[in-house]
Amino acid sequence: MANRSSFDNSLNELREDIKHMAGMAREALSLSVSSLKEQDMALAEKVIQNDKAINGFEEKINDNAILLIAKEQPLATDLRKIIVSLKISSDIERIADFAVNVAKGTKRIGYAELVKPIIHIPKMAELVNDMLTQAIDAYKYEDTKLAIDSSKIDDQVDALYKESITELIEIASQDNTNIEQIMQLAMICRYLERSGDHVTNISENTIYMVKGIKTDLNT
Repeated sequence: MANRSSFDNSLNELREDIKHMAGMAREALSLSVSSLKEQDMALAEKVIQNDKAINGFEEKINDNAILLIAKEQPLATDLRKIIVSLKISSDIERIADFAVNVAKGTKRIGYAELVKPIIHIPKMAELVNDMLTQAIDAYKYEDTKLAIDSSKIDDQVDALYKESITELIEIASQDNTNIEQIMQLAMICRYLERSGDHVTNISENTIYMVKGIKTDLNT
């Protein structure tokens, strides 16, 4: 690499872009769940429309990462950092897609009376956003302990997911007149559970970036 300082500056810009993109995904997730809880169709539509900006940000990160590889031809540790940045941006994009799916599910439910109070779903979204905040900080500061700590929160997300599905099945067994809404709520829970899995992917890739070893944090 011709200029170490220039390369480090480019890496820092990549990290900052990823942190910004993660913030956009967190906001999308929060707003999508708020749109469900408040049955706010305009807010749900806003989440759907804003996804274009998140996708554009991922494209920017991908282009800059590829350009950095082409210009600097980094080796070993430095190349890992760039490749992991690409993987992390992809996971963030998937989380944003799940936020869109929540918003679309909200629009399908519409203004119909909800079969149950929306309690677990906001808690799941809050936990996922906490995970994502920690995971991105772990990536930015190359902190493997923080990456592991972030992944542990996923157990709470999974527990709330199972509890929510159990409740929805019980409601459906007692009254089958709202099956479509129950299915939508079950899918929304699933989107949040999968979002937690993608944050765990970010933590695993951070550990790989720092230590050069693959780790399974889903066990």
